[in-house]
Amino acid sequence: MTDRKHELAANLARVEERIASACAAAGRKRADVTLIVVTKTYPASDVRLLSGLGVRHVAENRDQDAAPKAASCADLSLHWHFVGQLQTNKVRSVAGYAHTVQSVDRARLVTALSGASVGAGRELGCLIQVALDAESGERGVRGGVGPDGVEELADRVAGAPGLRLDGLMTVAPLAGPYAGRQRAAFERLMEISSGLRAAHPAANMVSAGMSADLEEAVAAGATHVRVGTAVLGVRPRLG
Repeated sequence: MTDRKHELAANLARVEERIASACAAAGRKRADVTLIVVTKTYPASDVRLLSGLGVRHVAENRDQDAAPKAASCADLSLHWHFVGQLQTNKVRSVAGYAHTVQSVDRARLVTALSGASVGAGRELGCLIQVALDAESGERGVRGGVGPDGVEELADRVAGAPGLRLDGLMTVAPLAGPYAGRQRAAFERLMEISSGLRAAHPAANMVSAGMSADLEEAVAAGATHVRVGTAVLGVRPRLG
């Protein structure tokens, strides 16, 4: 085993232990929580090592990094998530490799994703990104639609050709009433998810929690956690 593979295996084992412990504390089954490894800024060689260690879900937040990485790993059995703020001019590229876009936050993006997915002959899973720091009608600092805009946007996704409404995503806010209150933020997301599922029962995916707060997300009921640094180490600076 190479040094890097050994490092990743050890980090994965620690993250797995954290998730398992959080599930046990919350009275949940470990199988109910999916680990997504966020591989942004790391090379395709790390993705290959992770795949060999059993990772099946990986995430990226920049198309210019993700597209060539996904292409070079096309032979691997991986589910690619796009988690960054997505500009409409990148949609066609993203729709070519991503299986799930977790950052849907405006009607124009829904329209673009629908057209690109139909053009590519693919069905694209979509999560509405919820901004718990956004005022009514506004977007969050790190993207996302305010809670009062979720229902309308979800209906748009559900009715758009080529798209599948899978659920909700959030990033713990840095400002507003939930700043520094990750558990409360994730519990609020679960409340919104409950309302969404009343109208769209299949939209039961809830993506929340990262390296620093995955336990709070699991405790609140998240179905997916997005972990980067705890698996891959401190990210190299982009230059």
